Amino acid sequence: MEKIPNMRKHFVAPRVVLTVLIFSPLARSQMKGQKAAPPPRHDISGIWEPGAVGIQGLGASAMPEDGKPEHRLPYTPLGLEALDHTKPSNGVRSVLPAETNDPVVYCDPQGFPREDLYELRTTQILQTPQKVVLLYQFGKIWRVVWTDGREFPKDPEPRWFGYSVGKWADDYTFVVQTWGTDERTWIDRAGRPHSGDLRVEERFHRADHGTLELTVTIDDPKMYTKPWVALDRLRFELQPPNYDVREMICSPSEFAEYNKLIGTPASDKDRQ
Repeated sequence: MEKIPNMRKHFVAPRVVLTVLIFSPLARSQMKGQKAAPPPRHDISGIWEPGAVGIQGLGASAMPEDGKPEHRLPYTPLGLEALDHTKPSNGVRSVLPAETNDPVVYCDPQGFPREDLYELRTTQILQTPQKVVLLYQFGKIWRVVWTDGREFPKDPEPRWFGYSVGKWADDYTFVVQTWGTDERTWIDRAGRPHSGDLRVEERFHRADHGTLELTVTIDDPKMYTKPWVALDRLRFELQPPNYDVREMICSPSEFAEYNKLIGTPASDKDRQ
């Protein structure tokens, strides 16, 4: 985990830049012109920034665990049983940070689809004729989406990020299917569970030259009675090619220090 002073450094400068952009007529004109330009065909490459909406501290942004009836997921009995075993540190079921069993706070890989559904930060996308590569800021993780026509492996060994294949649905929409994920991961920060039968669909839609939209659909019949949309056209803004992406890496030593100062209940501190 990162120290608070560093996070402040990270966010102050963008606010200043954003203020300049908002009040500069020339900048507004340039940004408007970039967005209005027609997007290139079969191309989602670039450095893409989702902004604060990508953090998703209460769970998947389209279905946060906020106690609202409309955000109640269609759990199966097995899904509810699995949900009872997760102890998130955010949302309506939250526990104290020191009591959570969230794998990510111990620096386990987020896995997939959680990489899309928690701390989705600046994302770099590279394309070759055989594959699309996604480089995520959080954890400095990458994924490979194969576009060479291959099928999923018949009996895959579970992977943190599964196996992904993609194809173009039209000139501006790239569709990715992923399965074979590791059951130890959570779907999101709210502790939503999944089984080894999980299938995830991502739809990357290039709305215009400067805007990319991501929709994520979860399909796991063992845990949920029907598919549900976790992200609904979450918007990314295209950044300049020379944009420097700041690293965000889980540090076990910093997490232990955080628990000493903040996360451990006061009663436990008294006993130490």
